[in-house]
Amino acid sequence: MTSTHDDNQTSAAANRAPLGEMVDAILQSYRQLPSLHHLDATFLPHRGRTIDIIELVRRVVFPGFFDDQRLTSDTIRFHVGELVNCLRGQLYEQVRQALRHDANHQAQGRGDACDLCDHKAAKLTDDFLGRIPALRDVMASDVQAAFDGDPAAGSIDETIFCYPGVDATFIHRVAHELHVLGVPLLPRIMSEYAHNETGIDIHPGATIGRSFFIDHGTGVVIGETCVLGDHVKVYQGVTLGALSTKGGQSWRGRKRHPTIGNDVTLYGGAIILGDITIGEGCVIGGSVFLTKSVEPWHTVTMKTQELEIRPRPRKPQRNGDLDSPSA
Repeated sequence: MTSTHDDNQTSAAANRAPLGEMVDAILQSYRQLPSLHHLDATFLPHRGRTIDIIELVRRVVFPGFFDDQRLTSDTIRFHVGELVNCLRGQLYEQVRQALRHDANHQAQGRGDACDLCDHKAAKLTDDFLGRIPALRDVMASDVQAAFDGDPAAGSIDETIFCYPGVDATFIHRVAHELHVLGVPLLPRIMSEYAHNETGIDIHPGATIGRSFFIDHGTGVVIGETCVLGDHVKVYQGVTLGALSTKGGQSWRGRKRHPTIGNDVTLYGGAIILGDITIGEGCVIGGSVFLTKSVEPWHTVTMKTQELEIRPRPRKPQRNGDLDSPSA
């Protein structure tokens, strides 16, 4: 039995294509499709380390929630000092890589000699760290909105630990700050990480006010030029998108997504497209498809479809029949 098995393995190995031929074919595809490789590049941000930065910021913003050790008021200063020092170093390196990569992308080789990029990276890093108190302030309003807006929430701690909407909002807040500062690429890495983790897709360019709450969350899409006011509540499957992107890159930099006023609720499955305005206090019902502005304090719903309830033909009941009284 062993001899036959070994013979089969030897025969199969002899019929396999040479490894060198497969490697040569792959290398040929590299030459034919240069847009899909990044060879000989000196500078490129690291996706995994960018995600590590998110987790470091999370530990600074929510001390004691996501740390491995118990924190006390007596040890917090030392702990935060260590965290911020680590965060400063990692963020600086990734911002530096992103700036030099962008410079090379704009003009080949310019990033390799861009000493100014390093000075700019240091300033942008410190500017971001200086915004953390304000970031914590707005996140406090978000987690409070999640608790106030969901009777199923047992505590604010539960919303911080468990709610994908709060997680996606936090990552967006971090990414948006870097986007506003002009850091290339890193904000988009962060937003796509949130999308992958939560099913919620928020472009880092979107501007979102205080006390924002995404309930359930799966399938929510918020486009780059969206502007949302304070106390906006969004349910699963809502799309705030562009009316059309057939023009591709010609739309870059143009307002093409909705503006949502204060105290607006968007129910599940609502699709709101284009540079339109949903006024303050509006309620947009589930599955609404909307491409025109709505004045403040209006409710928009789809016309209710006719519901039909009719009897089923009766059949002899059998054991296990779902219609059986004992089922």
